[in-house]
Amino acid sequence: MILLKTLKIAARALRRNTLRTLLTMLGIIFGVGAVIAMVSLGNGAKAQLEASIATLGQNVITVLSGTVSRGGFRMGFGSAGTLTQDDYEAIRKEIPGVNGVSPEGADYLEVRSWPCAVGESFSEADVRNAQKVALIGKTTAETLFGDEDPVGQIVRVKNAPFRIVGILSTKGTDMWGRDQDDVLLLPYTSAMKRLTGDTTFRSLMIQAVGPQVVNTLTNQITDLLRQRHKITAGRDDDFLVRTQRDITEFADAQARTTRELLFYVALISLIVGGIGVMNIMLVSVTERTREIGVRLAVGARSRDILLQFLTEAVTLSVAGGALGICFGVACSRLVTQQLGWPTLTSADSIILAFGVSAAIGIFFGFYPSLKASRLDPIDALRYE
Repeated sequence: MILLKTLKIAARALRRNTLRTLLTMLGIIFGVGAVIAMVSLGNGAKAQLEASIATLGQNVITVLSGTVSRGGFRMGFGSAGTLTQDDYEAIRKEIPGVNGVSPEGADYLEVRSWPCAVGESFSEADVRNAQKVALIGKTTAETLFGDEDPVGQIVRVKNAPFRIVGILSTKGTDMWGRDQDDVLLLPYTSAMKRLTGDTTFRSLMIQAVGPQVVNTLTNQITDLLRQRHKITAGRDDDFLVRTQRDITEFADAQARTTRELLFYVALISLIVGGIGVMNIMLVSVTERTREIGVRLAVGARSRDILLQFLTEAVTLSVAGGALGICFGVACSRLVTQQLGWPTLTSADSIILAFGVSAAIGIFFGFYPSLKASRLDPIDALRYE
């Protein structure tokens, strides 16, 4: 009952100066809205990143070939072909727990968890005999053939004719923003024999039978390739082995830094809003000095005055927080609709923003409330 009366008095006091109350709330509204929007953007980017990594397949280990130096500059991994077809066969046959190995061969689509939407994939015979067959992505199919069915059609790659045997299911963009459906896949033997003349691979993709053996397979693949490439102890590898977890951790670390930066920027705006609350409460205490004196004179205790002004500060902040949540959610949806950026508003971010706004009301409203509770009744009654 006492709390309800205190809330009614607080609401009445705030309504006395409606415009001033609304202007003070703006700082909280924009601060909370910024927190919600920034966290939603961060969550959306993280979800998109995880979805992009998932398109690589499940339990995938990637082996990149070694580096090469040109003109005094050392190029990155994958710039030199140090992985041979014998390496490929050795990994397939000698390491247990491997579900599939592929550069772009018969196992490639299984490793990438990428089924054909129409037609069929390469067969072992296609790879072994370097058949002139191809798989096509949805974007490439629409670009080359429009509404026509591309299966059975002939495409020429460097003047070599390849027959399309299947259309890949839609993958969307990857974590770098590239369209994965804008692709034409050939058996690696066909590409090496008929197009590039290469005898080595720039990368291999290996799929483990389960997530529990990924680390073990990574070590076994490293040991096998070091042995095959005659790399002695103390010498650097001429290849690089990476798992999806490595990619996820690296990308998430970059995204986390951005999210934290945006969050702290939004938090600063909340603090500025809190300073506005303190300022307006100090003004309110000064304006209501005689009112405080009357209450103390008729029997109100110091803690009652403290509670009254603290309730006003918290009410101001919580109301601003509620409006800020609505503002932040609306901004997140607007960003998604207008800019196409993914956003994801979570219940945790709403609870956090609401809790922070209440805490700001308590923190920044405590000093003005304490000042009001310590006024001398006689001096307060004499105040003009």
